[in-house]
Amino acid sequence: MTLPARNLLAEEASPCLRQHSDNPVHWRGWSPAALAEARALGRPILL
Repeated sequence: MTLPARNLLAEEASPCLRQHSDNPVHWRGWSPAALAEARALGRPILL
């Protein structure tokens, strides 16, 4: 599995979150879409 060069934090408004957009982890911000996808796929949400 190949991850994109940047994760979804690159699209966040917060500078604190954007600074982690090049991390080798597929981070994504909280959103109704993210929660719905996790629920639909039966995946846990890690805090």
